Amino acid sequence: MLLKNKIPLSYIFGQVKYELLLVMVYGLSIELAYAYFSIHVTAVSIPITVSSVFGTILSLLLAFRSNQAYDRWWEARMIWGAIVNDSRSWGRQVLTMMENPEKEEIKAFQDRMIMRQIAWCYALAKSLRGSDPMPFMREFINDKEYDYLKKFSNKSVALLDLHGRDLQYALKMGWINAYQQINFDNTLSKFSDSMGKAERIKKTVFPTTYGLYIKSAVWVFILLLPFGLVDLFGFLMVPVLMIVATFFYLIEKTAVQLQDPFENKATDIPMLAISRTIEIDLKEMMHSEEVSIPKPYVAKKFYQL
Repeated sequence: MLLKNKIPLSYIFGQVKYELLLVMVYGLSIELAYAYFSIHVTAVSIPITVSSVFGTILSLLLAFRSNQAYDRWWEARMIWGAIVNDSRSWGRQVLTMMENPEKEEIKAFQDRMIMRQIAWCYALAKSLRGSDPMPFMREFINDKEYDYLKKFSNKSVALLDLHGRDLQYALKMGWINAYQQINFDNTLSKFSDSMGKAERIKKTVFPTTYGLYIKSAVWVFILLLPFGLVDLFGFLMVPVLMIVATFFYLIEKTAVQLQDPFENKATDIPMLAISRTIEIDLKEMMHSEEVSIPKPYVAKKFYQL
């Protein structure tokens, strides 16, 4: 996720540097053609009103696409906001709903359930970005559970399965009653719902034809624009053309980046930073001197992952 810190110009213009290079070469070609072969090409002139109308329509299309892309990004952020809230609720339920928490067996059980939930957050974040979550798991789960996870392609599902099995065991041991088990299970269902929503965004491709049509329209607009600007600005046509092209291309690129919020890019949802926040909160709730509490992620750049 991009932060409020000053975003370097190298990042901004790095998104459109190749397009601007092509636009500059094209604009200079048109300028030179008008300067040295004006007798033959002045007939190739397009009124600026035509470009203005085309540009207005294109602006509306870009605004609509940007809104749709931002909606996907914001939905992903809301999903992870729900994961934060539900994880805190899970920690509270585990620590306060069990009978005789002073017993060592029950205390170990509670610690295992909370640490596993932290592992679940990291596993989901890593899997959404196409990375192997297993290296993160060693710190939070025991060897038996680690070996159990290897059997599953979706590690987050396996961790929820372990949660459910432990709840069944707690009910059998009398540590929780049936009503409390229902409350726990409702929280597990919320985790599953959030995971499914995130995976839906990840696996649902933004309509490619829609993006292709708008990208093509931007190029057509830029290709036609010099013929309307050259009579108005003369040799200043090229810088004016590049300024206009920069804004159109940046808006189009921004929409492309926002439409996929789980691709390990600067505009991603900061899932690892959010998972670290959950880890800190749950470990503090444990009140255990044996558990080391990490510090929040500090962004070393202008974005946070």
